[in-house]
Amino acid sequence: MAEAAGAAAAGALRCYGLLTWTWIRAAAQYPVSMVLLALATAVVSGLDAAAIGLLFTRAPRIAGFDAYEVLFLYGTSALSFALSDILLGTTERLGHHVREGTLDAMLVRPVSPLIQVASEEFSPRRFGKVVPAVLVLVLALERMEVRWTPGRVALVPLMVLSGTAIFAGLWVLGAAVQFVLVDSHGATKSLTYGGGFLTQYPMTMFARDFVRGVTFVVPLAFVNWQPALYVLDRPDPLGLPEAARFASPAVAVAVCAVAAAAWRAGLRHYRSTGS
Repeated sequence: MAEAAGAAAAGALRCYGLLTWTWIRAAAQYPVSMVLLALATAVVSGLDAAAIGLLFTRAPRIAGFDAYEVLFLYGTSALSFALSDILLGTTERLGHHVREGTLDAMLVRPVSPLIQVASEEFSPRRFGKVVPAVLVLVLALERMEVRWTPGRVALVPLMVLSGTAIFAGLWVLGAAVQFVLVDSHGATKSLTYGGGFLTQYPMTMFARDFVRGVTFVVPLAFVNWQPALYVLDRPDPLGLPEAARFASPAVAVAVCAVAAAAWRAGLRHYRSTGS
């Protein structure tokens, strides 16, 4: 059973790689355009970090956090979101395929429709989003006044990977909703793009009830906030136990499991457009 699941996962990854490589080769036919688009994406993505810098020209701390601590939150959030967007960002187009009837063609091909939608029109410019996130994260890690221990060092890449998986699950979950609510594309962005923006800032900026919602309902707090509390040695404003700081991997698995179940349910109940 485990071997069969592993072989299926490896085959899916291979198909995804082949499809995305095809799109990358097509984009590489126009190398100047490809590079300029990637640079433009990097600049636009970096504007959020510039906005944080502007905030700190007016105040030394925001919600009790200094500039480099907030930039640490920005870097981990932006990197997780960028990686998930690269992998699964185009799944938000599922509603368009359902509405136009093109999903029917995907269903008869010998490749998972999720892989087809996720790799559709894959563009190297998406990698531009990674550049400012990595640069800001490196800067924050160098300048933060943190007593680095092996546990804190190990938690930084783990929180990025867990955050990527959480956002990836939200991308798929948002796509699955579009099987039922075809025109919900804009609403699902509140989970993905909205979640990416929200997690760039300390949760202490927001009302306590809102923080509870993004902790226990839509677990965005586990993208970077909870593990960041451990790295920065800060108390949890909700008073959650210490174990919550290390729960991001388990939360990521749970979110991905829910997303996978929702996707399978959506496919089972899909009845075509009739066109």
